[in-house]
Amino acid sequence: MTVIADSGASVVWCGENGVRYYAHGRPIGRNTTLLVKQAQLVSHTRSRLAVARAMYKMRFDDEAVDNLTMQQLRGKEGARVRNIYRQWADNTGVQWNKRTYNPEDFFDSDLINQALSSAHISLYGLVHSVIVALGLSPGLGFIHTGHDRSFVYDIADLYKAEVSIPIAFESVAAVEAGKVSPGDLPQYVRRQCRDAFKTNKILPRIVSDLKELLLDDSETSSDSFSIKNKVIELWDEKLERVSGGYNWDDSSGDDYP
Repeated sequence: MTVIADSGASVVWCGENGVRYYAHGRPIGRNTTLLVKQAQLVSHTRSRLAVARAMYKMRFDDEAVDNLTMQQLRGKEGARVRNIYRQWADNTGVQWNKRTYNPEDFFDSDLINQALSSAHISLYGLVHSVIVALGLSPGLGFIHTGHDRSFVYDIADLYKAEVSIPIAFESVAAVEAGKVSPGDLPQYVRRQCRDAFKTNKILPRIVSDLKELLLDDSETSSDSFSIKNKVIELWDEKLERVSGGYNWDDSSGDDYP
């Protein structure tokens, strides 16, 4: 593991094609550019709102969201998701009432809600794996807050309408058509997600979207994703950063650690 980490590879313990996240080792990035930028943006109301709006804009097909409040954006998103559920219910013939689930009991819901939970969990696993591999914090969310996976939920919401929701409805339709056993539904959904993640190149798209959300144009071409070992630097309130491994006592004449 030490050799792998020192070689610039990031190890993430996950399910096949990322459908589950279990743990991770050292991030692939060797500097904290993305992590620091994430912390800066989430710590100020204006920048946090700007990123949240950008996330919603990615889902609203270029609709104007620049002047909407978070309350308005939440309402708009709620209406969009409700319509998506109805659309896929109509497309597949699966009966749909509402999204409901018991976090303590997976089977305490109907088949479509079980399928949605399985599909969303698979998507969360992939997103979580990418976030930690890049050295970002899964807990520093812009829309979601107060949970150690808040940022995971933020990013996963960008792809639910494209991936996890359609898979859930199509999987239940397969059960109702007798092609899949009801008891095999969770496993079937995970396999469908696995294949869709690969076919639709969701993993590289997550990386690209993270860069677009957190970095401006001048920063996207920098070494934000460098796997090279960075020399440790020291923070300075005036110069921002100075070299580490240096004796800064001017009176000593020494210039070594």
